[in-house]
Amino acid sequence: MPSFAELTRSLTPLDVPETQHLQRLAASWGLLADFCFSDLLLFAPVGDLDGQEFVVLAQVRPTTGQTVYRGDWVGTRLEDAERPLVARSFRNGEIIEGEIHLAVVRERVRVLCVPIRSNGKVIGVVTRESAPSIGRQHGELERTYLDIFNRFARMIASGDFPYDEKDDSAEAPRVGDGVLLLDPSGRVEYTSPNAVSALHRVGVHANTEGLRFGELGLDESPIKTAFQLHQPTVEEVERANEITVVFRCLPITDRGQVSGAVVLVRDISELRRRDRLLLSKDATIREIHHRVKNNLQTISSLLRLQGRRLGSDEGKAAIEESARRIRSIALVHETLSREAGDDVPFVEVARELSRMVEEGLIDPTRPFRVNVSGEAGSVPAAPATSLSVVLNELLQNAVDHAFPRGMDLSDAPGHVDVTLERLDDRLLVVVKDDGVGLPDDFEVADSKGLGLSIVRTLVETELGGEIRMDRDDGPDGRAGTIIRVSASTKAW
Repeated sequence: MPSFAELTRSLTPLDVPETQHLQRLAASWGLLADFCFSDLLLFAPVGDLDGQEFVVLAQVRPTTGQTVYRGDWVGTRLEDAERPLVARSFRNGEIIEGEIHLAVVRERVRVLCVPIRSNGKVIGVVTRESAPSIGRQHGELERTYLDIFNRFARMIASGDFPYDEKDDSAEAPRVGDGVLLLDPSGRVEYTSPNAVSALHRVGVHANTEGLRFGELGLDESPIKTAFQLHQPTVEEVERANEITVVFRCLPITDRGQVSGAVVLVRDISELRRRDRLLLSKDATIREIHHRVKNNLQTISSLLRLQGRRLGSDEGKAAIEESARRIRSIALVHETLSREAGDDVPFVEVARELSRMVEEGLIDPTRPFRVNVSGEAGSVPAAPATSLSVVLNELLQNAVDHAFPRGMDLSDAPGHVDVTLERLDDRLLVVVKDDGVGLPDDFEVADSKGLGLSIVRTLVETELGGEIRMDRDDGPDGRAGTIIRVSASTKAW
C-alpha cells in the first residue's frame, strides 16, 4: 500500500507545506475520532483543485465506539458524484452535514464534512462518518464530547487545527484516559468519570466544576501558557507515594480567540515505575561491564607479569599475544560500561584499538599511522566483541608482516587505513596498508598462522561473513595489502 507521502506526491496537487499540514492532522486526529465516536476519513483532490475526483489519504477508527467500516479506504479514488457532500464542502469551504447510502456497508451513513484550510486555502476535507442514531438520547458525556469535536471541527475549517507541534509520545493521554473541559477563564466545566479517578490519585477529591487548577492544588501555569500561546502544553504531577499523572492541555480557539480548553488526563504511575526499574537495570548492567573490563585488564596484567619471568622468546610472544587479545575484548566492555543499552558504537572501539596499536605495538624505528574512517553504527555486544578481536588481529598482522623488521620507513612512514561501512544487511571492515604486500602464492584459506586462523573462524562462524585478502599495488612502488571483512547483520 502506498504511504501518505507517496499518495499526495503522485495523485494530488498539494505542495510540501500543505502535505505536512495534512500529515499533522492525520497524526493527531485519533482524539477527534474518540470525541465524536465515529470514523474519520481524510480526502484530498486528485489532479488539480477543481474537486472532480478525490482520494482517501488516511482513515482512523474510534476507540470509544463502533466503526462503520471494516475495510480500509486508504488509497481509494472516488468521483465527486460518489461523494457529493465531500465535493460541496471542498468547493464551498463550508461544514456540511447529511446522509449517504453506501453499498459497501449496506446502510445509510451519517456524514459531517469539514473543509481543511491551510494558509487560507481549502486543501482537503475530513469527514466524520457514523451510523444514524435513532430513538436514543445522548448522555452528558456523549453530548460534551460531541460538542468538543464540533469545536475542533470549526478550528480545522478555519486553519487553526492541527497545532504546529507534533505529539508522537506513547505516554500522551487519550480521550478514554480522562477529560476535563475548561471555559475561557480556565475554570472546569466538565470532568469525565475517568478524569475524576485520575485526580483522586493525586489527592484531588473536591468537586472540580467551577474551580481553577490552582484552586484544586495543581499547577496552573501550563494552562495559562496554552491559553497565551494557543499551543498544547504537557505537565506531569508526581506525588510522594510514587503516583504520576500527566495533564495535556489543548486550547480551543474561535476566530483567533481562546474559547476554552480540553485537558486530557492519564495516570502513568506504572509507566514511570517501569522507567525507574529500567534505569536501575541499565545502571546495574553498566556496572557489570565495568567490573568485567577491570577483571580482564587484571588478567592481561598478570599475563604480562608472567611473560617477563619466561626465558623463552617464543613463550614471551605467546603470552603478549594473549594479553593483547584480552585487552581488545576489555575495550568492548569498557565502551558498554559508558553507553546505555546493550549496543556499542563500534567506531569508538575501532579508534581505541588503533590508538592501542600505535602506542604499544609499534617499533619506534618503524613508524606508521593508523587512520579510522567511516561509520559502523551500533553493534550488539556479542558481535562487537568478535569484531574487535578480528580488527585487533588484522592491525597486529600489519605490524608484524606489512612492515617487517628491517624495513626502512624513515623517509615515508607506513599507513594503515581502517574503513567502516554499514549497508542494509552487512557491515564492511576494510583494512588497507602500504606495506610489503602479500606473497604471490598467498591464500587466506591455507594460512597456518594463529592470528589469521582466529580471524577466519570468528568471521565465518560468529559473524556469518567472509574475508578476502588481496595485493594492492600502489603508485609509489609499495605493494600493500587490502583486507575486506564482510559481516552479516541480519541476526543482530
